[in-house]
Amino acid sequence: MTAAPPLCLTVAGSDSGGGAGIQADLKAMQALGVHGMSVLTAVTAQNSLGVHGVWELPEEAVTAQYRAVTDDIGVHAVKTGMLASAPLVETVAGLLAGTDAPAVVDPVGVSKHGDPLLAASALDAVRKLLLPEATVATPNLDEVAQLTGVTVETEDDMRRAAEAVLGFGPEWALIKGGHLAVGPEAVDLLTDGTSELWLRAPRHDNRHTHGTGCTLASAIAAGLAKGQDVPQAVMEAKEYVTGAIRAGFALGGGIGPVDHAWQWR
Repeated sequence: MTAAPPLCLTVAGSDSGGGAGIQADLKAMQALGVHGMSVLTAVTAQNSLGVHGVWELPEEAVTAQYRAVTDDIGVHAVKTGMLASAPLVETVAGLLAGTDAPAVVDPVGVSKHGDPLLAASALDAVRKLLLPEATVATPNLDEVAQLTGVTVETEDDMRRAAEAVLGFGPEWALIKGGHLAVGPEAVDLLTDGTSELWLRAPRHDNRHTHGTGCTLASAIAAGLAKGQDVPQAVMEAKEYVTGAIRAGFALGGGIGPVDHAWQWR
């Protein structure tokens, strides 16, 4: 009998187009050699053109899914994505607080197309309840501005943003600079407030990048589930997602997804 691989749980919304959300998370986890499990927080009607509808699940359904997985199967790392509302953020934060496993918190605020995926009323709960439970928080520049009020236009601004995010309590902050409109590289900053790790990769000329943030956070969680420390998990995740962006493909009439299976093609 084959031993079970490391166990990784995603708590996030569904993307019916398959490029982001739960679908992206499970594809990335599979590609990186861990067993992916899921807690669905919301259903979206979504395609390459945008989000056309969102239906949140009740808190009791989210709790029941989480407890069903963790109480029986167990988990080596948890990743959170779209949580939609303050009650769901509060619920998931409480569940993380009772789980002895590292947590990667991707504070999803808007979709790739600019559609809101987190109610404004939930921001305080993210700051006060969810981020303190994070081993790694992975905001992009729009989410940094939303959470901290810091506008990032330079690499020095990324340091200020990281300091502001760490002020909410995560152990590490990964400030994703992919939206920074300067230079030929996509630059991210990982820091715990003491050490800094700058991660640089070529900026690929490919508009098909749907699911990038979900994929990166899930790849980090996969590394943590395998026992890697945070810097190693983040470095390997950055390498994986860079390849997935390079191989992103057209799908439908809008923005296509990154290719989670790029290593096999």
